[in-house]
Amino acid sequence: MAGPRRDTRGIVDAPELFAQVRFRRREPAPALWPYLEHYWLIDWDLPQPYASHLVPHPSVNLVFQRYGTEEDHGAGFAEISGIGPELFTKKLEGRGRVCGVQFRPGGFRPFAPDRPVSRWTGRRLPADEVFAPPAPPSAVLDPADEDARVAALDAYLLALGPEPDPQAERAMALVDLVRTDRTVRRVDELARIEGLSPRSLQRLFAAYVGVGPKWVILRYRIHEALERAESDPEVDWAALAAELGYSDQAHLIRDFTATVGVPPTTFAPH
Repeated sequence: MAGPRRDTRGIVDAPELFAQVRFRRREPAPALWPYLEHYWLIDWDLPQPYASHLVPHPSVNLVFQRYGTEEDHGAGFAEISGIGPELFTKKLEGRGRVCGVQFRPGGFRPFAPDRPVSRWTGRRLPADEVFAPPAPPSAVLDPADEDARVAALDAYLLALGPEPDPQAERAMALVDLVRTDRTVRRVDELARIEGLSPRSLQRLFAAYVGVGPKWVILRYRIHEALERAESDPEVDWAALAAELGYSDQAHLIRDFTATVGVPPTTFAPH
């Protein structure tokens, strides 16, 4: 494993987020590498409210969170956040802490093998409705030492005892292919590469990823377009549309605007 991702794909206006909060990614224990992208840790102490925006990855997250101090709001809480189909906006204010677990697309099912991952898509629900016994949020959120928080996440997830699942491994490999190979632009192409019918591929993604393969292909296109928009003041949108497999520039801009809420030119750096 090469370590946590260093890109900012999916984060809208990443420089502004990093200026407002302390954001870190950390590696899980080696036994968890097959299933997890990384842990993500955020702490903040803000003089005025700030709204963060995220174009979600095709990943399930387990999120331990506390808003305010423990004296103000208790021990915090933990929830399962299924794949978000739309732009996710969170208003942060005062003080707070979040310790999150981002599962690999396809990597959540071994921790909750009795239900298809599509069951959680678009939902946020208490972690104890999915995992038993639940983790006491204070065990993860209380330690002042960051390494201790990471160790608490490791201990909790390892205790859940994920079992290797060849179908989960297959789904993870296919999503990674979509993420890294720009030539994979159509569901039928992906199915052919894997030797599956498009219908079988759809069933695999519903059961193990939580969304369909077309959704994943489109979402990674938008992530790349957002990253380009924020980093390159002279994006050739027609060329980028062709590179990402869109029929034309207008199609890319429509998809981007529908997902993010504003056209890509809004994010051009100055």
